[in-house]
Amino acid sequence: MPAIAPRLRDVSLPNPAQPPIGKTEISTDGKVMGRRKHNPLWVWRDLRVLKAVGWIGRILIEFVMIAPLLQSFFKAVRRAGRCLPYRERNGCYDGSDEPVEDTPYNRSIMTLPSLADLRRDYKLASLSESDADADPFRQFQCWLEQAVTAQVVEPNAMTLATVNDDDQPSARVVLLKGLDDRGFMFYTNYASQKGNELAENPKAAVCFYWGDLERQVRVEGTTERVTREESADYFHVRPRKSQLAAWVSQQSSVISGRDELEQRMAFREQEFADNEVPLPPYWGGYRLLPSRIEFWQGRRSRLHDRLLYTRDESGWTRVRLAP
Repeated sequence: MPAIAPRLRDVSLPNPAQPPIGKTEISTDGKVMGRRKHNPLWVWRDLRVLKAVGWIGRILIEFVMIAPLLQSFFKAVRRAGRCLPYRERNGCYDGSDEPVEDTPYNRSIMTLPSLADLRRDYKLASLSESDADADPFRQFQCWLEQAVTAQVVEPNAMTLATVNDDDQPSARVVLLKGLDDRGFMFYTNYASQKGNELAENPKAAVCFYWGDLERQVRVEGTTERVTREESADYFHVRPRKSQLAAWVSQQSSVISGRDELEQRMAFREQEFADNEVPLPPYWGGYRLLPSRIEFWQGRRSRLHDRLLYTRDESGWTRVRLAP
């Protein structure tokens, strides 16, 4: 049987008219024609290089996709470690399954050491008499603007402390919604716990804390209700849902459950569907008229800067307090 000639596509035949790459090309009359140039695209035609580039790209893509998952995993591991009992987390757990007697002493042993180790040395800024404004309202406005610029979470949040007729203090976080040369304004339900306590005792105190800036401002004074016009002006710039919530919530009163609030909201939405939400008669603002304003700036080794402004008939007086 005669041998079958190989197909041309299976055989790589040399081209006698084209010299190998890098070899000198000579014409038929013996003259040197020059060297054949390398094709710059030749290296990209090599399948091995293409495979290597493909694997590298695939690894990078997979790493970008997996990185967030790994980050979440390690965060979960750290959180789990923090949730372990103190004696187990610090290497003094013997591995036994015997329950630990639940006593105040044992609970304090497992929690207090970790709290005692939580500390921070403040070093961001200082507060000197030469840098502080002589007017505490201007100084507060300067610090508030810096807190807003630093993107502190809710820089207008302040802890409001009130006292009832039994001399029992209570505190909660409210939002500063107005500031003028008379005082600090906030709005609430007059029938709420703080409203009732302010009706019994108008003296109150607020504290602003900006941890990112290592600062706090303490204000003490007497409260008064703002005018009905001031309350209406602020009420009508609130979101409509917030306006409806003022009608829905009988603040600080006991309710049967969340469903009760949802039902009240649905009723009020239908009631005021085509109308402007009016200002409730029991809702409005307070103005805290300060008699003392203290500016606190954290410093190293707990030697903080404290400047206290007190007001009398002649105006504001400023002194420095020991930390």
